[in-house]
Parts: sequence; C-alpha cells; structure tokens
Amino acid sequence: MGLEFECIVIEKAEGASAILGHAGFIKTVEDLREAMVGSLPGVKFGIAFAEASGPCLARSDGNDDGLRRQAENSILKIAAGHTFLILFTEAYPINVINNVRNVSEVAAIYCATSNPAQVIVANVGDGRSVIGIVDGLSSGAIESEGDKQNRSKLLRELGYKRG
Repeated sequence: MGLEFECIVIEKAEGASAILGHAGFIKTVEDLREAMVGSLPGVKFGIAFAEASGPCLARSDGNDDGLRRQAENSILKIAAGHTFLILFTEAYPINVINNVRNVSEVAAIYCATSNPAQVIVANVGDGRSVIGIVDGLSSGAIESEGDKQNRSKLLRELGYKRG
C-alpha cells in the first residue's frame, strides 16, 4: 500500500468563509446546521460531510444552495472520512466558530478562515486523511508601527474593539 499526497483547493465564492473540521456521526450535518442557524441571524451557509462507513456518502445541508453545492464539490475532492466543510457568508468565522466547536461530534477544527485555503490530503489506498491546511499567503515582514495602528483602527471599525 502506497502513500500519496495531494493538495486540494477549497473552492468558494468571493467573500465566503470556510470551516474545515473532523467529526463523526450520522447526525453531524443536522447538528452543524443547528449550530450555524443559532450563531447569527442572517448567516448564509452550506455544509458537506464525508461519511467514513456504510454507503460513504457526502451528506449535505444548508440554507444557501450555491454554498451547499460548493461545499459538496470540495468535500468530494477532499474525500477524507468524517471531514466536514462549512462555507458561509454574512458572518465572520469568529461569529460561528464557538457554536461549531461545541457540537458534540466535532473532534477537530483544521481551519476557520476567509482566506483562500488548500487542504493537504494523504491518500492511503481505500482511505484518505487531512494532513494539514494552507491558509492564505506566507508572511513577508514584521508589522510596523503604522501597521499596528491600521490593525487597531480596523478592529474598531468592525466593532470588535471599543473606540
């Protein structure tokens, strides 16, 4: 049995965010749906979950058909058992991550990001595993005092810090 690695782009609409994680039970999709709906009014999302046994289907749900289809397409490419992908708009990852993390079946969160993301997958014959995530771009420098001021200003404009 050989070991092969593959890098898969999480395809998502402009402005969409992604949460990729590992969970394991047939009710995962429904519980993740409840977590998303309960996180923030108006959040639009699609969820896909790769079963690891039985018929090994990609289960899906959501309240936005386009995001659901994108999640389904990416999870089929990733094809690692018990992996889930949530694509969403009208919220930031920080707005939904705690509800997702608190779903009882969720064992791990690989990423919660608005950046372009790639999934590094190991293929071991009949099964696949998520090995890691490439989240965004590589850092190129240390922030300057001006960069710190811009960061502080942005956090206040977004309402995450008091002015």
